[in-house]
Amino acid sequence: MKTKLWIALLALYIVWGSTYLAIRFAVETIPPFMHASLRFLISGAILYAWRRMAGDPAPTPGNWKSTAIVGTALLLGGNGLVAWAEQTVPSGIAALMISTSPFWLVLFESLRSGGSKPTWQGLLGLVIGFGGVFLLIGPAEITGVEGNFDTFGVILLLLAPLFWSMGSIYARGADMPKSTLLSTGMQMLTGAVALFLVSAVKGEFSGFNVGDVSARSWWGLIYLITFGSLVGFVAYGWLLHNAPVSLTSTYAYVNPVVAVILGWLFANEDLNARIAIASAIIIGSVILINSARQRQVKVNPKPLQAVSDGDD
Repeated sequence: MKTKLWIALLALYIVWGSTYLAIRFAVETIPPFMHASLRFLISGAILYAWRRMAGDPAPTPGNWKSTAIVGTALLLGGNGLVAWAEQTVPSGIAALMISTSPFWLVLFESLRSGGSKPTWQGLLGLVIGFGGVFLLIGPAEITGVEGNFDTFGVILLLLAPLFWSMGSIYARGADMPKSTLLSTGMQMLTGAVALFLVSAVKGEFSGFNVGDVSARSWWGLIYLITFGSLVGFVAYGWLLHNAPVSLTSTYAYVNPVVAVILGWLFANEDLNARIAIASAIIIGSVILINSARQRQVKVNPKPLQAVSDGDD
C-alpha cells in the first residue's frame, strides 16, 4: 500500500505541477479556450464512459445541473482564464497565483450561511499570503524590485482562483454524484461545452488553421489530456479514498514549486530572488491555512463532497 500511495502522490506532484508548462506550450499556437475545450471534452468523455462501464449509477438531471455549474466555474472560470493568461504570463507565475485558491476558499466559506469562520492561524495565513502575492506581482516602484508581469494576464490569474473557489464551495452542498471520478468526468464534459461557447463567441475559430499548430502545441495538448486530466485525476481520486487528507493536500504546496522549476528549465522563465522569496511566502501561507482548516475539521467534522482542485 505504501508503494502505491507514494507512486500516486509523486504522480500528482509531477503531473499537476507540469500541466502549467504544458498549457503554455499548447496555447502558443492553439487558442486558449479552444484548447481547453478539446482537452476536457476528450478526457471527460473517457472518464465518464469508464466510470459508467465500471458500474457507477447513471447521473440524475440534478447531478447534471450541479456538475454543469461546478464545471463551468472550475474549468471555464478557473482553467480557461489560466490558459488565456499564459499567453503573456510565465507558467511558473501562473501556478503560484493559482496556489492562492485556499485564500479565497477560507473567505468564501466564512461568508457562506453556516460556513466555518477562519481561525487566527487562518487569518494570519491570509495576511502573509496576500503579502507574498503583492511581492510577486506588485509594482517595482513599491516593492523595490524589477520584474513586472503583463497586467491583463495578472488580472486573469487573480480572477481564476476566485471562480475555482466559488465552484468548490458550491459543490459542497450541491447534488453531486457519489463517485468522485464520475463527477469529475461530468464536470469536464459540461465545462468543455462552456469553454467551446466562449471560444466561439471570442472568435477563436475565425481564421484558425490546424496546419498552423506547432508540434510542441500538439504535444502539450496530448499531455494535458492523457496525463494532466486522466492520470492526475485518477491518482487524486485514488488518494482521496486511500490516504489521509493532510497528505493528499500536500500537492498544493509542491505543484507551484515543480511548475516554477520546469518553466525555468524548459521555457527559459525567470527564477530570481523575488520569485523565490514570494514563492516561499505564498506556499508557507497555504500550508498554514490548510493546517488550520484541517484542525477545524477534526473539531467540527462535516460531511463534504470531495472536489478536485488540482490544475488545472
